[in-house]
Amino acid sequence: MTEYVSLQRNGLVATILLKRPDAYNALNEKMRLQLAQAVAEVEADATLRVVVIAGVGRGFCAGADIKSRSAKTSGEVLEEEFRPCLAPIWSSDKIYIAAVHGYAAGIGAAIALACDLIVMEKTAKLALAFAAIGLIPDGGLCWHLTRALGPRRALEAIVEGQSLDAEFCAKTGLANRITDPGDALATAQTWAATIADAAPLAVTAAKRLVAQSGQMDIHDIFSYEAKEQTRLAQSKDHDRGVAAFLGRETPVFKGS
Repeated sequence: MTEYVSLQRNGLVATILLKRPDAYNALNEKMRLQLAQAVAEVEADATLRVVVIAGVGRGFCAGADIKSRSAKTSGEVLEEEFRPCLAPIWSSDKIYIAAVHGYAAGIGAAIALACDLIVMEKTAKLALAFAAIGLIPDGGLCWHLTRALGPRRALEAIVEGQSLDAEFCAKTGLANRITDPGDALATAQTWAATIADAAPLAVTAAKRLVAQSGQMDIHDIFSYEAKEQTRLAQSKDHDRGVAAFLGRETPVFKGS
């Protein structure tokens, strides 16, 4: 437990909570370092398979705390303080789920979109608030927006500083599920527990394949799938799954 970020474990699932509600969970320097520490702890724990990220209070995260002054340039803050929060999520073998309520604004939206899956409450929004203060989206947001919306629609959203509501996000693939207000965290944790029971080697392979699919043609992906499938078919988890299927039992996967 730290001052602004908490890490809770429940079996195979971890929950990282952003806890600076008086500032709408805006990330100052201390909070950025604590978030990076929490992500590092999760990544170092081999017993965890799924991670939920959520905010307490009125919303998910207002982004970087613009009231917090730093001697570093904006680029240095991004590279030295935000990259350690985000890069481990992008490359993780674990599945990350963002539970978004209220606003995920600025780099708060980047944290949400860094996750593999997103649950949004009906009233939640991803707010691209950069244009209003003369900046561009950062933290990988331009990549996520372009991949989901296409270049023209992404550019429109960026230059207009749009707030993207839950319905729009679900329709365009920025979000997966929409819940009633107050239900995002519980829904995400329930979903996380379900995913955690799935075959972890196969889940991780699927995450890798999806990440690569936009950068390869179908022939390359076919070959990539074949290599992954060969490895998975030789795993003990595959044997466990087949035995459970034939025995009409629920499989217990161990990640080996």
